[in-house]
Amino acid sequence: MNKNIGAKRPELTELGRVEDRITFLYIEHAKLNRKDSAIEIKDSQGIVFLPVSLVSVLFLGPGVDVTHRAMELMGDCGLSIVWVGEQGIRQYAHGRALNHSSKFLEAQAKLVSNEKTRVMVARKMYQMRFENEDVSKLTMQQLRGKEGARVRKVYQNESKRTGVHWTKREYNPDDFNSGTPINKALTSAHQALYGLSYSVIAALGASPGLGFVHTGHDLSFIYDFADLYKAEFSIPIAFDMAKEYGEDRDIADKTRLAMRDAFSNGKLLKRMVKDLKYLLNVTDEPDADVINLWDDKMGLQKFGVQYHEYNNEDKL
Repeated sequence: MNKNIGAKRPELTELGRVEDRITFLYIEHAKLNRKDSAIEIKDSQGIVFLPVSLVSVLFLGPGVDVTHRAMELMGDCGLSIVWVGEQGIRQYAHGRALNHSSKFLEAQAKLVSNEKTRVMVARKMYQMRFENEDVSKLTMQQLRGKEGARVRKVYQNESKRTGVHWTKREYNPDDFNSGTPINKALTSAHQALYGLSYSVIAALGASPGLGFVHTGHDLSFIYDFADLYKAEFSIPIAFDMAKEYGEDRDIADKTRLAMRDAFSNGKLLKRMVKDLKYLLNVTDEPDADVINLWDDKMGLQKFGVQYHEYNNEDKL
């Protein structure tokens, strides 16, 4: 008798598309195990079951114990796993995501390796933030200055709208609770946005480290991508949370929940997928589990075929 109650490994075509998934969940001080095709999450308050194929990214905070079977299921279903510190302010590790194609990665590497195309993509990113202006002739230095002025204005406007006092962005990554309420909320909101950005980029097979504006960090492209949405999502939500909850010790949790609702209501996953395709100029969907052999003269060749020794005289 077969006592294995787990479901078979799903095919990639059976998994929910990344833009149709729940954006993210944050878990701490809980035990995660597998129960059939779901993850059993158990803490002091009880047990819930998570359908992992419908979630985009899972933040695992302090005090989380995960079984091998749970990790196996999450990996098979393309759920991005990010191990984070307290309140999600540090990222320690991550797991492989959904897409098995290198199409996005190859397009990204090609664009970032050429100065002309790299500047072109950077301008596309800035153009998305200045829809009514033409930035196609601006230098990177001019774009940085323009963006800096825009962000300062966003903070000032949000401070005026909510009445929350604002001086500057500052926080201690080693001591989350030492920050002001608005800086705590901003940290939590930005981290949620970084996590969702990471999930989309990794799920589609692009590289988190190959940035066009930011560089030199393994998450450079995450920061590039997330900056497109901060003025619309993380900054105003952080100011709303600081206004409503002030010195509440749970302001980080409340901010994450507000971000999750905003991501869902604003259909941000769909937008992110569309925007990533636009930035990297990828117009078609990548094929799943397709492997070819590269040849500089003959183009792509079949994988899994036994090739014989080639001799130029064979052409004679």
